[in-house]
This record gives sequence, structure tokens and C-alpha cells, in this order.
Amino acid sequence: MLLDEAPEFPRAVLDTLRQPLERGSVTISRASGAATFPCRAQLVLAANPCPCASAAGDAACTCSPLERRRYQARLSGPLLDRIDLRVDLPAVTRAAWLEAGTALEPTAVVAGRVAQARAAAAARLSGTGLQVNSQVPGRLLRERWSPPRSALRLVERALERGALSVRGYDRVLRVAWTLSDLAGRTVPGPGEVAEALGLRLQRAAS
Repeated sequence: MLLDEAPEFPRAVLDTLRQPLERGSVTISRASGAATFPCRAQLVLAANPCPCASAAGDAACTCSPLERRRYQARLSGPLLDRIDLRVDLPAVTRAAWLEAGTALEPTAVVAGRVAQARAAAAARLSGTGLQVNSQVPGRLLRERWSPPRSALRLVERALERGALSVRGYDRVLRVAWTLSDLAGRTVPGPGEVAEALGLRLQRAAS
């Protein structure tokens, strides 16, 4: 599911996504009762850095710092805490536009790598009723499939200084396992954990 121009949606509407993202289900309550439905989806939020959305990026932005902060604040902290990857995209240069597509891997190659990673995750999770890393509860991540302590230094430091919540810690571990599976490794190392942490904190630090 893709929400383009996500900050243009009312904040109250966006925050209703928190429960489905956290639990994988949505509950609808009415006077006569409540019903719960499965709701596992891949959510992509796309947003400009500011209301003017200048094609030239920050260099031609006409928004005040207050306008930029208000615009970005429409994506609440609790909602962003449930987003695994945050990627900032710079304005496209003429050279990059002219070279678009020339260095991309064929779809079949990427699909094959993804299939191998999913097979590795399924084999590791065999017997648990789980199939992919996103389904693994935080307790199991920390107790049964925790990377070596030497690989966790950065993420533990981020947790201690308040840059990361416990929920965020678990999500970093899930992404680190996915990066490890994509790389053909049997367990995430410092590199995979650092990359997963960087992908999570990138927007907050920008």
C-alpha cells in the first residue's frame, strides 16, 4: 500500500495505521460488537521535505523553518516508530536523469536473490509457524535469534541514549536478519546491524 504525499493526510487518519502495522490486524468496533480482520500489508509512505516541494530541493525552497517542521510533524513519532526503513532521496541531477536505468540490475537477478533470502529465513524459522523475518516476535529475536553482542554495540548505544525505542530495537534486528539473508550470511554481523540502524535513523537525523 502506497500513500503518496503522506503529510497531506490528516494526522489522525495516519495514526489509525498504527494498530494494523503493529499487530497485523485491524479491529472495527460498533455498538453491536467488534470484528477483527487480518491486515498484513507492506506500507510505503512517500513525502516531500516541505509543502512547496521544490524540484530543485532545498536550494530553491520557499518554506520557513516553522512551515517545514509543522509539515514533517504530521507524521507522528509513534507512526514513524513502526516504519522499518527511512530513505532520503536528493533532488535528481541532470546527469543522473540521463543515466537512469543504465546501471540497474535485471529484475530476474534481484528476484532470484530475494527468493534465496526468503528461503534462508524460512529454513531458520522452520517449526515455528513463521515464514519471514517480519513475523518474528521481539522476544524471540532477542532470546533465540539475537546477533552476537559484538554486533549489537551501535544499536544498544542508540537505545541507551533514547534515539531508539524497544520497538525500534526489534525492528532493527529484523532488518539486520533480512540484510544478512540477502548477503548469504548465517547471522548478522556489525555491518548488517549498522546498516539496518542507519536506515532507521536516517530521516530522524536529516
